[in-house]
Amino acid sequence: MKYRSQHAAYTARHVLHRSPAVDTARDPAPGVSSLAALLADAGRMTMLWALMDGSARPAGELALVAGLSPSGASGHLARLVDGGVLAQESRGRHRYFRIATPETAAAIEALASAVLATRELRPRPVPASRATPVPLRHARTCYDHLAGEIAVDLFARMHDRRWIRIEGSEVTLTEAGTEGLTGLGVDLATVHARRRRFACTCPDWSERKPHLGGALGAALLSTCLQAKWLEPTREARALRVTPLGDRKLSAIAV
Repeated sequence: MKYRSQHAAYTARHVLHRSPAVDTARDPAPGVSSLAALLADAGRMTMLWALMDGSARPAGELALVAGLSPSGASGHLARLVDGGVLAQESRGRHRYFRIATPETAAAIEALASAVLATRELRPRPVPASRATPVPLRHARTCYDHLAGEIAVDLFARMHDRRWIRIEGSEVTLTEAGTEGLTGLGVDLATVHARRRRFACTCPDWSERKPHLGGALGAALLSTCLQAKWLEPTREARALRVTPLGDRKLSAIAV
């Protein structure tokens, strides 16, 4: 799905306009505190987490997931739509909701990563390996790109073999990377044409290391799914690495 490049700026202005409690004199990044307030409610975050597989779900299902009454869930969903966090679409008599942009999904993933990281500062930190279900930790979707052990390992190999360069959160593709990903079947021309960030680091909440995000990350996951290297499972977001995929993925950037 294509998104307008101005959407992030529009979302910040929209949230700011709708939230009179924001004091622009005290908010060095206008709109950020308002967005944080939208994500601070446990019920809203539960519904958002259910949408992190990239799906669109009806209001009733989200209410059940979050343990909220239909009217309570409706109010929370309305706030998330109004704030630009969720997008809403109608299908007959039902309203379906999905995360509005990949940037929003990346922010939610980053928050989950930050929560796990702060546990290291507590007297009795909970290891990520115990907090994360094994299928999700090995391979899963992070909105529309690959996450988990497989993704983190692949990202590290791509960097070690100089397929990519990393500067802060920005990722650029080298000549070797262009050749390598093209050989895998990734359509880089289409990736460059998309109106979204080309490539970036995305914090992995289970591994606490970065994996590949942005349009390039989405294209790589799409290639893996089309080639049957990865398969969806019954568990939301979890992916199964096929025997073919195990051989193919382990041979990338080695």
